[in-house]
Amino acid sequence: MTHRVAVIAGDGAGPEVIAEARKAVDALGLDLNWNELPWGTDHFHEHGTMMPPDALEVARGHDAILLGAVGHPSVPDHVTLWGLLLPLRQKLDLYANLRPARLLDGVPSRLAGRPEVDMLFVRENTEGEYSGVGGRAHRGLELEVGIETSVFTRAGVRRVVEHAFRLAEQRRGLLTSATKSNASRYGYVLWDEVVEEVHAAHPNVKVERVLVDALAARMVSHPASLDVVVASNLFGDILTDLAAVLQGGMGMAASASVGGERIAMFEPVHGSAPDIAGQGIANPLGAIWSASLMLDHLGEADGAQRLLAAVESVCRDGLLTRDLGGSASTAEVGDEVAARIRT
Repeated sequence: MTHRVAVIAGDGAGPEVIAEARKAVDALGLDLNWNELPWGTDHFHEHGTMMPPDALEVARGHDAILLGAVGHPSVPDHVTLWGLLLPLRQKLDLYANLRPARLLDGVPSRLAGRPEVDMLFVRENTEGEYSGVGGRAHRGLELEVGIETSVFTRAGVRRVVEHAFRLAEQRRGLLTSATKSNASRYGYVLWDEVVEEVHAAHPNVKVERVLVDALAARMVSHPASLDVVVASNLFGDILTDLAAVLQGGMGMAASASVGGERIAMFEPVHGSAPDIAGQGIANPLGAIWSASLMLDHLGEADGAQRLLAAVESVCRDGLLTRDLGGSASTAEVGDEVAARIRT
């Protein structure tokens, strides 16, 4: 079966890391058809939109999307986000954002004693604090008001929590739910109730409810005590940046956005990093790891394992970019991952 993959290389360092991810995947020799979509900041400057009007129809013609990163100082961040990334997540119903955080051998740790870091975050991806409900009134006046409303639906919380429970059953059997129901007495109380309801159908999983601020502290002080963490859109966004640092840095962070449709989206979550774009120093391992998650989604489990094993091998041998304390270039790391796959 030929897999059709849409490639949104994006902005900044995005095209550089996506090139290395494609190089590594191509070394596997799979039947895969890449289709480059020139969406992002350049598209915005030429057409006034981050992607064309038929973007969703085009996306649905593929089995997966591999996204580099979008964003540039010439376009306000909220325009970038609401012009491309959030519409794809919401309108393709990619309700679960999966972010592994594992410190690989050879990657320097930010924590004394090098504690084990092996967590999987399941972030609600389509509602919560990033629902886009609200508005601004009396613009430019002293009494201007901005209202942002979080939306928590029982169905939306249930499906992402059920997904997290299934993943916990496949791992170490521990699920940590990030909450703030002591202060947020509606949305997060509903969240807590749904977690308890779903737990009844998964009695072999141990569940703990942890306030998000205490959870952030625990990630630093006792990271090995965490396995699968399920969190709302905002909490998952913040906690996974912290988790990325614990696994070596943002350049190692991979993600998969999956949900109700066949198509899913895969992206490193380090951002477009325009300050280092074009210098050949961006870390491609998060993009390659994301491609491994993509292959697993496409049913290419062996290829996914080989790809991640090559990443692990390169890290173990110390061939690292400068963000991890090494001196290798973006292309050198990608070349070596591809070479180890071939051999």
